[in-house]
Amino acid sequence: MKSPVSHPWQRPDILLMLMAAAVPISFAAWQALLNNFAIEMAAFTGKEMGILQSLREIPGFLAFGVIFLLLLFREQTLAFISLLLLGIGTALTGFFPSVIGLYLTTIVMSIGFHYYETLQTSLALQWLDKQASAETLGRLIATGSFAAILTFGVIWLGNDLLQLDYRWLYLLTGGITVAIALIAWRAFPRFPQHTEQHKHMVLRRRYWLFYALTFMSGARRQIFVVFAGFLMVEKFGYSVSDIALLFLLNASLNVLFARRIGRLVGRIGERNALLIEYSGLILVFSGYALVEQAGLAAGLYVLDHLFFAMAIALKTYFQKIAAPQDIAATAGVSFSINHIAAVVIPASFGLLWLASPELVFYSGAAMALVSLLLSLLIPDTPEIGCEHRFSRLVTER
Repeated sequence: MKSPVSHPWQRPDILLMLMAAAVPISFAAWQALLNNFAIEMAAFTGKEMGILQSLREIPGFLAFGVIFLLLLFREQTLAFISLLLLGIGTALTGFFPSVIGLYLTTIVMSIGFHYYETLQTSLALQWLDKQASAETLGRLIATGSFAAILTFGVIWLGNDLLQLDYRWLYLLTGGITVAIALIAWRAFPRFPQHTEQHKHMVLRRRYWLFYALTFMSGARRQIFVVFAGFLMVEKFGYSVSDIALLFLLNASLNVLFARRIGRLVGRIGERNALLIEYSGLILVFSGYALVEQAGLAAGLYVLDHLFFAMAIALKTYFQKIAAPQDIAATAGVSFSINHIAAVVIPASFGLLWLASPELVFYSGAAMALVSLLLSLLIPDTPEIGCEHRFSRLVTER
């Protein structure tokens, strides 16, 4: 086995940043091109798009499967394999312009994306020092956002100026992710795990507050992802370029502020950071329900995205309360919990949207309020044995 570190740059945080950059190169391209490609090349209607989006979320719901794959692979190796699947699924998308072809390539891409996201959380919480983890997680967000900005630029250059076919755009972006994964696999040593991780599912009563906050986070995220952008188009007539500009603005703000947000979380503590996030989201979701001006709606969209960056606090909260050997297993389980809402909310709230779009966003505000009340239970200094304010009164069997 290689020496854990041969050169100054062969550090876990550098590897995490490199992999964080590889993900949006494929995923941002896949998202940006999907609607046009599906309609123009595969004759998609709303029915097929709904099925595709449901298929895309299934690997996230099944993210706990990572636990069993750890019986066969090291976490770091599995992260590289996941990146390869993400890149391969994206690269092949343009070669299969049909309903079934797009479904299959989406599943491959999504398995890679969701399993990597699970593993990144686990590896980051194991490798990073607790005192600096919030700022480093912010740096990872900023790195991914910068890569997304470059990707949008490549797509604009390739599509508008060079007139490249979808096939070559997907192949280029997916191929870059594959290349980064292979380079990282070869260039970095296998970093040691200080604690052997459980290879079975872990559900512990003392983590209940983390599970609850994770579930509510997933529910609120679906309202933002599915309905906030839809509001911009349906109510305010935003064009494709308008939405693209919003994506670029959000990514740019992440580059500027994500590290600072991480530093703020480290300074004020997880409970205060989450209280700020949820209080802000109550106002943002209520604003979505009431807004009548397109510019103000765009401002709410940008604020929404920035508040979600403070979710770093939820990861560092878990890092502080988790037994070291539970991190990988719980990361997979929590990712599945986070995606329960992804299976239910788009369809059910889509029906609610037909009756009243305002009720959809007021429901989001109510979810943020529940999260706010739950976050009040986080102790001043969370740690093992002090996971919530009632921990001293409860003894786990």
